[in-house]
Amino acid sequence: MVGFMYARVMPRQTTTEIDAEIIDRAAALFARHGFERTSLQQVADAVGYTKAGLLHHFPSKQAIYDAVLLAVKDQAAGLVSSVEGLSPGAERDQVVIATLVTLTERWPGISEFTATLVSDTHAPRPELEQAGLAILLAFAVDLEYPNEERLIRIAGAAVALNATVLQAVRDDLTPDRRGAIIEMTMNTLGHPGSFPH
Repeated sequence: MVGFMYARVMPRQTTTEIDAEIIDRAAALFARHGFERTSLQQVADAVGYTKAGLLHHFPSKQAIYDAVLLAVKDQAAGLVSSVEGLSPGAERDQVVIATLVTLTERWPGISEFTATLVSDTHAPRPELEQAGLAILLAFAVDLEYPNEERLIRIAGAAVALNATVLQAVRDDLTPDRRGAIIEMTMNTLGHPGSFPH
């Protein structure tokens, strides 16, 4: 009897999946080093491509950066639409938080990039202001007359959520950590005990 070795066949990534990976990895590099100090070679290395292979997907570093900004804009719009029709309060906040956890798990580089909204006090990025406004709108903040305590709680919750989920992604923690992360974030927003276990 002749034995056969079966190689595990991994499905090939689609162009859309490859582009998404490039965008997310590049976003993390832009977050850490800035646009100017991130090279095409660094992005290519991060996704395991040659520079020529990377340029096959995006014609320039600026095109990659523009794709990162578009992804941020699309995610922000999706976040706002996910809570349309929900009244301000714990239920709406929980939907926003659960959506942010999912986005951070799926797009860790984009999440790191958007975290610069809160952490980069030396060089604010005007191109990210719309994403920041979308997050505030998702949390039902009255932009004309914002409540200062609420803004502080949202900023603290967003930073804690982002850092905690990114660490969980790096450590490959199981999805059951989501509940603890959502509960911690709800507590930060002032909704203790409102997350069902």
